[in-house]
Amino acid sequence: MSAQLQSPYFSLKEPSSIENSKAQRIAWAIFLSVGAVATWAIFRAEFWMWQFIILGMWYVGLMWFGLKWPAFRILFLAVLAIAGTGVGLYQLGFTSSDSLAIRYFFHSNAMFYWMSAAILLSAGGYYLYLFAGKQNAGNWGHRLAWVAVVLGFAGLAIRWRETYIGHPSWGHIPVSNIYDVMVLFCATTILFYLFHENRTENRGLGAFVLPLVLVADIFLIWVGAAYHLNRIQPLIPALQSFWMKIHVPSMFIAYANFYISAMAGLAYLLKERALSSGNFLRDRLPSLELLDKTFSGTIAFGFLFFTVGTILGAVWAAKAWGGFWSWDPKETWALIVWLNYAGFLHARSQRNWEGRPMAWWAFISLIVVTFCFIGVDLFLGGLHSYGKL
Repeated sequence: MSAQLQSPYFSLKEPSSIENSKAQRIAWAIFLSVGAVATWAIFRAEFWMWQFIILGMWYVGLMWFGLKWPAFRILFLAVLAIAGTGVGLYQLGFTSSDSLAIRYFFHSNAMFYWMSAAILLSAGGYYLYLFAGKQNAGNWGHRLAWVAVVLGFAGLAIRWRETYIGHPSWGHIPVSNIYDVMVLFCATTILFYLFHENRTENRGLGAFVLPLVLVADIFLIWVGAAYHLNRIQPLIPALQSFWMKIHVPSMFIAYANFYISAMAGLAYLLKERALSSGNFLRDRLPSLELLDKTFSGTIAFGFLFFTVGTILGAVWAAKAWGGFWSWDPKETWALIVWLNYAGFLHARSQRNWEGRPMAWWAFISLIVVTFCFIGVDLFLGGLHSYGKL
Protein backbone atom coordinates (compact mmCIF):
# COMPACT_ATOMS: atom_id res chain seq x y z
CA MET A 1 0.00 0.00 0.00
CA SER A 2 1.37 3.36 -0.98
CA ALA A 3 2.06 6.07 1.54
CA GLN A 4 -0.90 8.02 0.15
CA LEU A 5 -3.24 5.17 1.01
CA GLN A 6 -1.77 4.17 4.33
CA SER A 7 -4.62 3.92 6.78
CA PRO A 8 -4.41 6.41 9.65
CA TYR A 9 -5.23 3.59 12.05
CA PHE A 10 -1.69 2.31 11.61
CA SER A 11 0.03 5.66 11.99
CA LEU A 12 -1.42 6.92 15.23
CA LYS A 13 0.74 9.48 16.97
CA GLU A 14 1.04 9.49 20.72
CA PRO A 15 -1.87 11.49 22.15
CA SER A 16 -1.10 14.56 24.16
CA SER A 17 -4.38 15.10 26.02
CA ILE A 18 -4.31 11.94 28.15
CA GLU A 19 -1.22 10.45 29.71
CA ASN A 20 -0.09 7.19 28.10
CA SER A 21 2.62 6.01 30.48
CA LYS A 22 4.43 2.71 30.25
CA ALA A 23 2.83 1.54 33.49
CA GLN A 24 -0.65 2.19 32.10
CA ARG A 25 0.12 0.29 28.91
CA ILE A 26 1.45 -2.66 30.90
CA ALA A 27 -1.66 -2.61 33.12
CA TRP A 28 -3.87 -2.59 30.01
CA ALA A 29 -2.00 -5.51 28.47
CA ILE A 30 -2.30 -7.56 31.68
CA PHE A 31 -5.99 -6.69 32.13
CA LEU A 32 -6.91 -7.62 28.56
CA SER A 33 -4.81 -10.79 28.60
CA VAL A 34 -6.43 -11.99 31.83
CA GLY A 35 -9.85 -11.27 30.35
CA ALA A 36 -9.08 -13.20 27.17
CA VAL A 37 -7.73 -16.20 29.10
CA ALA A 38 -10.76 -16.15 31.42
CA THR A 39 -13.12 -16.06 28.43
CA TRP A 40 -11.31 -18.98 26.88
CA ALA A 41 -11.35 -20.97 30.13
CA ILE A 42 -15.08 -20.42 30.71
CA PHE A 43 -16.32 -21.00 27.17
CA ARG A 44 -13.71 -23.28 25.59
CA ALA A 45 -15.99 -26.31 25.75
CA GLU A 46 -18.57 -24.42 23.65
CA PHE A 47 -16.12 -22.79 21.21
CA TRP A 48 -15.18 -24.16 17.85
CA MET A 49 -12.45 -23.07 15.46
CA TRP A 50 -13.98 -19.84 14.17
CA GLN A 51 -14.93 -18.66 17.63
CA PHE A 52 -11.32 -19.05 18.79
CA ILE A 53 -10.21 -17.11 15.72
CA ILE A 54 -12.69 -14.31 16.45
CA LEU A 55 -11.59 -14.16 20.09
CA GLY A 56 -7.99 -13.81 18.93
CA MET A 57 -8.86 -11.05 16.47
CA TRP A 58 -10.77 -9.11 19.13
CA TYR A 59 -7.83 -9.52 21.50
CA VAL A 60 -5.34 -8.15 18.97
CA GLY A 61 -7.59 -5.25 17.93
CA LEU A 62 -8.47 -4.18 21.47
CA MET A 63 -4.85 -4.51 22.55
CA TRP A 64 -3.61 -2.33 19.69
CA PHE A 65 -6.06 0.50 20.18
CA GLY A 66 -5.74 0.36 23.95
CA LEU A 67 -1.96 0.60 23.85
CA LYS A 68 -1.92 3.47 21.39
CA TRP A 69 -5.04 5.40 22.40
CA PRO A 70 -5.48 5.99 26.16
CA ALA A 71 -9.03 7.29 25.75
CA PHE A 72 -10.01 3.93 24.28
CA ARG A 73 -9.01 2.25 27.53
CA ILE A 74 -11.30 4.56 29.48
CA LEU A 75 -14.10 3.88 26.99
CA PHE A 76 -13.68 0.12 27.33
CA LEU A 77 -13.74 0.23 31.12
CA ALA A 78 -16.76 2.56 31.17
CA VAL A 79 -18.73 0.30 28.81
CA LEU A 80 -17.74 -2.72 30.88
CA ALA A 81 -18.83 -1.05 34.13
CA ILE A 82 -22.22 0.17 32.85
CA ALA A 83 -23.05 -2.99 30.89
CA GLY A 84 -21.89 -5.16 33.79
CA THR A 85 -24.17 -3.28 36.18
CA GLY A 86 -27.16 -3.63 33.87
CA VAL A 87 -26.56 -7.31 33.20
CA GLY A 88 -25.98 -7.86 36.91
CA LEU A 89 -29.37 -6.35 37.78
CA TYR A 90 -31.03 -8.71 35.32
CA GLN A 91 -29.09 -11.63 36.76
CA LEU A 92 -30.40 -10.74 40.21
CA GLY A 93 -33.95 -11.05 38.90
CA PHE A 94 -34.83 -7.39 38.52
CA THR A 95 -36.84 -6.20 35.52
CA SER A 96 -38.07 -2.85 34.22
CA SER A 97 -41.38 -3.42 36.01
CA ASP A 98 -39.83 -3.53 39.48
CA SER A 99 -36.63 -1.49 39.10
CA LEU A 100 -36.59 2.21 38.33
CA ALA A 101 -32.88 1.97 37.54
CA ILE A 102 -33.56 -0.54 34.77
CA ARG A 103 -36.69 1.20 33.50
CA TYR A 104 -35.11 4.62 33.15
CA PHE A 105 -31.45 3.83 32.48
CA PHE A 106 -30.22 0.24 32.32
CA HIS A 107 -32.88 -1.03 29.94
CA SER A 108 -31.36 -0.98 26.45
CA ASN A 109 -34.10 1.19 24.93
CA ALA A 110 -33.79 3.73 27.75
CA MET A 111 -30.03 3.79 27.26
CA PHE A 112 -30.49 4.38 23.53
CA TYR A 113 -32.72 7.36 24.27
CA TRP A 114 -30.04 8.78 26.55
CA MET A 115 -27.54 8.15 23.75
CA SER A 116 -29.82 10.09 21.40
CA ALA A 117 -29.87 13.05 23.77
CA ALA A 118 -26.07 12.99 23.97
CA ILE A 119 -25.81 12.90 20.15
CA LEU A 120 -28.19 15.86 19.80
CA LEU A 121 -26.28 17.96 22.34
CA SER A 122 -22.93 16.90 20.91
CA ALA A 123 -23.95 17.91 17.38
CA GLY A 124 -25.12 21.26 18.76
CA GLY A 125 -21.81 21.80 20.52
CA TYR A 126 -19.80 21.06 17.39
CA TYR A 127 -22.04 23.37 15.36
CA LEU A 128 -21.52 26.21 17.81
CA TYR A 129 -17.78 25.68 17.54
CA LEU A 130 -17.77 25.69 13.75
CA PHE A 131 -20.16 28.57 13.10
CA ALA A 132 -19.70 30.72 16.22
CA GLY A 133 -16.12 29.86 17.14
CA LYS A 134 -17.09 28.80 20.68
CA GLN A 135 -14.23 26.55 21.75
CA ASN A 136 -15.93 25.57 24.99
CA ALA A 137 -18.99 24.40 23.05
CA GLY A 138 -16.72 22.28 20.87
CA ASN A 139 -15.13 20.77 23.96
CA TRP A 140 -18.56 19.87 25.34
CA GLY A 141 -19.50 18.42 21.97
CA HIS A 142 -16.41 16.24 22.22
CA ARG A 143 -17.26 15.06 25.75
CA LEU A 144 -20.86 14.31 24.89
CA ALA A 145 -19.74 12.36 21.82
CA TRP A 146 -17.81 10.08 24.18
CA VAL A 147 -20.92 9.75 26.36
CA ALA A 148 -22.94 8.70 23.31
CA VAL A 149 -20.38 6.04 22.37
CA VAL A 150 -20.31 4.60 25.89
CA LEU A 151 -24.11 4.48 26.12
CA GLY A 152 -24.46 2.99 22.64
CA PHE A 153 -22.07 0.09 23.16
CA ALA A 154 -23.18 -0.53 26.75
CA GLY A 155 -26.81 -0.53 25.60
CA LEU A 156 -26.05 -3.09 22.90
CA ALA A 157 -24.30 -5.33 25.43
CA ILE A 158 -27.30 -5.12 27.77
CA ARG A 159 -29.71 -5.71 24.89
CA TRP A 160 -27.83 -8.93 24.09
CA ARG A 161 -28.63 -10.11 27.63
CA GLU A 162 -32.25 -8.95 27.25
CA THR A 163 -32.75 -11.21 24.22
CA TYR A 164 -32.56 -14.17 26.62
CA ILE A 165 -35.06 -12.85 29.18
CA GLY A 166 -38.34 -14.71 29.11
CA HIS A 167 -37.41 -16.41 25.82
CA PRO A 168 -34.05 -18.18 26.24
CA SER A 169 -34.28 -19.63 22.73
CA TRP A 170 -34.45 -16.11 21.29
CA GLY A 171 -31.00 -15.13 22.55
CA HIS A 172 -28.88 -13.51 19.86
CA ILE A 173 -26.42 -10.71 19.20
CA PRO A 174 -28.49 -7.51 18.75
CA VAL A 175 -27.77 -6.76 15.09
CA SER A 176 -30.80 -8.46 13.58
CA ASN A 177 -32.98 -5.54 12.45
CA ILE A 178 -32.74 -1.91 11.34
CA TYR A 179 -33.24 -0.59 14.87
CA ASP A 180 -30.34 -2.58 16.32
CA VAL A 181 -27.92 -1.87 13.51
CA MET A 182 -28.66 1.85 13.55
CA VAL A 183 -27.51 1.93 17.17
CA LEU A 184 -24.36 0.07 16.12
CA PHE A 185 -23.86 2.51 13.25
CA CYS A 186 -24.21 5.58 15.48
CA ALA A 187 -21.82 4.33 18.16
CA THR A 188 -19.23 2.99 15.70
CA THR A 189 -19.20 6.10 13.51
CA ILE A 190 -18.73 8.42 16.47
CA LEU A 191 -15.96 6.21 17.88
CA PHE A 192 -13.95 6.26 14.65
CA TYR A 193 -14.57 9.98 14.28
CA LEU A 194 -13.18 10.61 17.77
CA PHE A 195 -10.10 8.68 16.76
CA HIS A 196 -9.55 11.08 13.89
CA GLU A 197 -10.29 14.08 16.05
CA ASN A 198 -7.54 12.89 18.37
CA ARG A 199 -5.14 12.76 15.43
CA THR A 200 -6.02 16.17 14.00
CA GLU A 201 -6.57 17.93 17.34
CA ASN A 202 -9.35 19.93 15.64
CA ARG A 203 -13.07 19.94 16.44
CA GLY A 204 -14.24 21.25 13.06
CA LEU A 205 -14.98 17.93 11.36
CA GLY A 206 -17.33 17.04 14.22
CA ALA A 207 -19.82 19.59 12.86
CA PHE A 208 -20.07 17.39 9.75
CA VAL A 209 -19.98 13.90 11.27
CA LEU A 210 -22.20 14.34 14.35
CA PRO A 211 -25.14 15.93 12.48
CA LEU A 212 -24.98 13.02 10.02
CA VAL A 213 -25.08 10.61 12.95
CA LEU A 214 -27.98 12.63 14.37
CA VAL A 215 -29.97 11.99 11.17
CA ALA A 216 -29.32 8.26 11.61
CA ASP A 217 -30.37 8.53 15.25
CA ILE A 218 -33.65 10.26 14.35
CA PHE A 219 -34.32 7.42 11.91
CA LEU A 220 -33.53 4.98 14.74
CA ILE A 221 -36.11 6.59 17.04
CA TRP A 222 -38.68 6.67 14.22
CA VAL A 223 -38.43 2.96 13.31
CA GLY A 224 -38.60 2.11 16.99
CA ALA A 225 -41.72 4.19 17.63
CA ALA A 226 -43.55 3.72 14.33
CA TYR A 227 -42.73 0.08 13.58
CA HIS A 228 -41.97 -1.19 17.11
CA LEU A 229 -38.61 -2.54 16.01
CA ASN A 230 -37.30 -1.70 19.47
CA ARG A 231 -39.11 -4.81 20.69
CA ILE A 232 -37.03 -7.96 20.85
CA GLN A 233 -38.30 -10.65 18.49
CA PRO A 234 -37.13 -14.17 17.66
CA LEU A 235 -34.75 -14.54 14.75
CA ILE A 236 -36.00 -15.82 11.42
CA PRO A 237 -34.22 -19.03 10.33
CA ALA A 238 -31.86 -17.27 7.89
CA LEU A 239 -30.46 -15.13 10.72
CA GLN A 240 -29.90 -18.01 13.13
CA SER A 241 -26.25 -18.26 12.22
CA PHE A 242 -22.86 -17.78 13.79
CA TRP A 243 -21.82 -15.76 10.75
CA MET A 244 -24.14 -12.89 11.70
CA LYS A 245 -21.84 -12.15 14.65
CA ILE A 246 -18.90 -11.33 12.39
CA HIS A 247 -20.44 -10.36 9.05
CA VAL A 248 -22.58 -7.51 10.41
CA PRO A 249 -19.91 -5.86 12.64
CA SER A 250 -17.41 -6.04 9.76
CA MET A 251 -19.83 -4.27 7.44
CA PHE A 252 -20.60 -1.56 9.97
CA ILE A 253 -16.96 -0.81 10.62
CA ALA A 254 -16.78 -0.27 6.86
CA TYR A 255 -19.93 1.86 6.75
CA ALA A 256 -18.70 4.04 9.62
CA ASN A 257 -15.45 4.77 7.83
CA PHE A 258 -17.16 5.38 4.48
CA TYR A 259 -19.46 7.95 6.08
CA ILE A 260 -16.55 9.71 7.80
CA SER A 261 -14.73 9.78 4.46
CA ALA A 262 -17.74 11.45 2.80
CA MET A 263 -17.91 14.14 5.48
CA ALA A 264 -14.14 14.66 5.31
CA GLY A 265 -14.48 15.04 1.54
CA LEU A 266 -17.18 17.68 1.99
CA ALA A 267 -15.07 19.46 4.61
CA TYR A 268 -12.12 19.43 2.17
CA LEU A 269 -14.19 21.12 -0.52
CA LEU A 270 -15.45 23.79 1.88
CA LYS A 271 -11.98 24.33 3.36
CA GLU A 272 -10.52 24.79 -0.12
CA ARG A 273 -13.16 27.37 -0.90
CA ALA A 274 -12.62 29.08 2.46
CA LEU A 275 -8.89 29.45 1.77
CA SER A 276 -9.65 31.37 -1.39
CA SER A 277 -12.53 33.45 -0.01
CA GLY A 278 -11.15 33.96 3.49
CA ASN A 279 -14.32 32.97 5.36
CA PHE A 280 -14.44 31.60 8.92
CA LEU A 281 -14.07 27.94 7.93
CA ARG A 282 -10.46 28.62 6.99
CA ASP A 283 -9.36 28.57 10.63
CA ARG A 284 -11.86 26.06 12.07
CA LEU A 285 -11.33 23.03 9.88
CA PRO A 286 -8.27 20.77 9.74
CA SER A 287 -5.71 21.45 7.03
CA LEU A 288 -6.32 20.26 3.48
CA GLU A 289 -3.51 17.74 3.92
CA LEU A 290 -5.10 16.22 7.02
CA LEU A 291 -8.55 16.12 5.45
CA ASP A 292 -7.09 14.48 2.34
CA LYS A 293 -5.42 11.83 4.50
CA THR A 294 -8.63 11.35 6.45
CA PHE A 295 -10.96 10.67 3.53
CA SER A 296 -8.42 8.51 1.69
CA GLY A 297 -7.33 6.62 4.81
CA THR A 298 -10.86 5.91 6.01
CA ILE A 299 -11.80 4.61 2.58
CA ALA A 300 -8.78 2.29 2.56
CA PHE A 301 -9.60 0.98 6.04
CA GLY A 302 -13.32 0.71 5.31
CA PHE A 303 -12.65 -1.06 2.03
CA LEU A 304 -10.63 -3.72 3.86
CA PHE A 305 -13.50 -4.46 6.24
CA PHE A 306 -16.11 -4.22 3.49
CA THR A 307 -14.21 -6.83 1.49
CA VAL A 308 -13.92 -9.14 4.49
CA GLY A 309 -17.57 -8.58 5.39
CA THR A 310 -18.72 -9.32 1.84
CA ILE A 311 -16.74 -12.56 1.77
CA LEU A 312 -18.19 -13.57 5.14
CA GLY A 313 -21.65 -12.69 3.84
CA ALA A 314 -21.11 -15.00 0.88
CA VAL A 315 -20.15 -17.83 3.22
CA TRP A 316 -23.25 -17.14 5.30
CA ALA A 317 -25.41 -17.10 2.15
CA ALA A 318 -24.05 -20.49 1.15
CA LYS A 319 -25.01 -21.88 4.55
CA ALA A 320 -28.46 -20.24 4.61
CA TRP A 321 -29.57 -20.34 0.98
CA GLY A 322 -27.33 -22.89 -0.69
CA GLY A 323 -25.24 -20.55 -2.84
CA PHE A 324 -22.44 -18.01 -2.37
CA TRP A 325 -23.97 -15.46 -4.75
CA SER A 326 -27.47 -15.04 -6.16
CA TRP A 327 -27.55 -11.43 -7.46
CA ASP A 328 -29.93 -10.50 -4.70
CA PRO A 329 -30.45 -6.68 -4.61
CA LYS A 330 -28.36 -6.37 -1.44
CA GLU A 331 -25.55 -8.41 -2.94
CA THR A 332 -25.68 -6.45 -6.18
CA TRP A 333 -25.46 -3.12 -4.39
CA ALA A 334 -22.66 -4.42 -2.20
CA LEU A 335 -20.76 -5.19 -5.41
CA ILE A 336 -21.48 -1.66 -6.70
CA VAL A 337 -20.11 -0.17 -3.46
CA TRP A 338 -17.05 -2.42 -3.64
CA LEU A 339 -16.32 -1.44 -7.25
CA ASN A 340 -16.83 2.24 -6.46
CA TYR A 341 -14.26 2.27 -3.66
CA ALA A 342 -11.93 -0.07 -5.53
CA GLY A 343 -11.94 2.51 -8.32
CA PHE A 344 -11.18 5.25 -5.81
CA LEU A 345 -8.21 3.36 -4.39
CA HIS A 346 -6.92 2.49 -7.86
CA ALA A 347 -7.10 6.12 -9.00
CA ARG A 348 -5.41 7.23 -5.80
CA SER A 349 -2.54 4.76 -5.81
CA GLN A 350 -1.92 4.16 -9.50
CA ARG A 351 -3.01 7.44 -11.11
CA ASN A 352 -1.89 9.69 -8.24
CA TRP A 353 -5.23 11.46 -8.17
CA GLU A 354 -5.60 13.65 -5.10
CA GLY A 355 -7.21 16.81 -3.81
CA ARG A 356 -10.51 18.12 -5.11
CA PRO A 357 -11.46 15.30 -7.56
CA MET A 358 -10.96 12.67 -4.86
CA ALA A 359 -12.82 14.77 -2.29
CA TRP A 360 -15.78 14.94 -4.65
CA TRP A 361 -15.53 11.18 -5.22
CA ALA A 362 -15.52 10.50 -1.48
CA PHE A 363 -18.48 12.82 -0.90
CA ILE A 364 -20.67 11.63 -3.78
CA SER A 365 -20.02 8.01 -2.75
CA LEU A 366 -22.32 8.80 0.19
CA ILE A 367 -25.26 8.22 -2.16
CA VAL A 368 -24.08 4.78 -3.25
CA VAL A 369 -23.20 3.50 0.20
CA THR A 370 -26.40 4.90 1.76
CA PHE A 371 -28.58 3.08 -0.74
CA CYS A 372 -26.68 -0.15 -0.10
CA PHE A 373 -26.87 0.35 3.66
CA ILE A 374 -30.50 1.35 4.09
CA GLY A 375 -32.15 1.98 0.71
CA VAL A 376 -32.13 -1.66 -0.39
CA ASP A 377 -33.70 -2.72 2.91
CA LEU A 378 -36.41 -0.08 2.65
CA PHE A 379 -37.36 -0.20 -1.01
CA LEU A 380 -36.24 -3.49 -2.56
CA GLY A 381 -37.12 -7.10 -1.86
CA GLY A 382 -35.11 -10.22 -2.36
CA LEU A 383 -33.52 -12.58 0.09
CA HIS A 384 -32.70 -9.69 2.43
CA SER A 385 -36.35 -8.68 2.75
CA TYR A 386 -36.17 -9.27 6.51
CA GLY A 387 -34.65 -5.78 6.65
CA LYS A 388 -37.73 -4.10 5.16
CA LEU A 389 -40.10 -2.07 7.32
